[in-house]
Amino acid sequence: MKHLIILLITGSLLISCQSKKKGEKELTLSEIAQSDKQWTGVAISQEGRLFVNYPYWSGNVPVSVAEVVNGVARAYPDMTWNQRTGSHSFNAVQSVFIDNKDRLWVLDTNNPQFKGVNEIGPQLYCFNLQNDELIKIYNFPVGVYKPASYFNDVRIDTNMNMAYLTDSGDGALIVLNLTTGQSQRLLDDHPSTKSESDHLMCNGRRWENSVDSDGIALSPDGQHLYFIALTGHTLYRISSAALLDESLSPEELAKQVEKVKKVPATDGMLFDKEGYLYLGGLENNSVNRLLPNGDVEQVMQSPRIRWADSFTMDQEGNLYFTTSQIHLPENERGKYEILMLNVN
Repeated sequence: MKHLIILLITGSLLISCQSKKKGEKELTLSEIAQSDKQWTGVAISQEGRLFVNYPYWSGNVPVSVAEVVNGVARAYPDMTWNQRTGSHSFNAVQSVFIDNKDRLWVLDTNNPQFKGVNEIGPQLYCFNLQNDELIKIYNFPVGVYKPASYFNDVRIDTNMNMAYLTDSGDGALIVLNLTTGQSQRLLDDHPSTKSESDHLMCNGRRWENSVDSDGIALSPDGQHLYFIALTGHTLYRISSAALLDESLSPEELAKQVEKVKKVPATDGMLFDKEGYLYLGGLENNSVNRLLPNGDVEQVMQSPRIRWADSFTMDQEGNLYFTTSQIHLPENERGKYEILMLNVN
């Protein structure tokens, strides 16, 4: 039996937009759910099932992964998986992702409270949403992860059966062959995977931190992987063909990295089907997007967008994101929210 964990309150229309898009349509920002506990990742299935994860950043984390059902967060797939009892239960989950085959992926850093990766090492779980059963667990060997690694986000290429991950604790990209289970650590300590600064200025307030490669997005055609450091403004990309070419030396691979553009500081990133890349705006409470022509436009700015963390999109093209409020002291935070922006 699934356990009811945290009551969430569904909301209604919240904020009018300060930007227009797609035919000058009026945008609305709607509250989908809220929680007293901090969440980071969010993912929505093809049938509209909504999943979140709660990072293990403090001692007050009741569950790692939950499904939001009728305004209530329920431990997913059940409470046993959320008791941190070993290699077959979640421990320190940072993100959730649903691929185009409607499978749920759960990325466990196994680095609770940033105290160092435990002996199990990072793990990537794949679940069948038709029966909510585990399909497979992927483990990573020492060397692919380092003692201070924090595997942050993941994207799945179902055509090539590959997974791409960022390591925000010790800058690198991780490439995982989902068929063989073999993985590689690439662009290790390359400038593109390293933090550019020791802080961000969020609404005039200095947030002291230095976080390496974090946000990641795979282009709709699967040809390029985009990535960025959390404390940075330079968006990079590299061809997936280069990442999968094991004949390339580290130096040759580094030459394949392209600087795309200076963009607002962002946490998560997400491509829609039309090739628009959605980005947060951590420093001014906004959501932005990179257009196919290379321009960046602000989609919406609102005081309600308190650190847009992770993005997901439903079948109608509505954009969902969590507000994790990472930049604020705990005594200044409000409810953690899942917000929906009708960008379709």
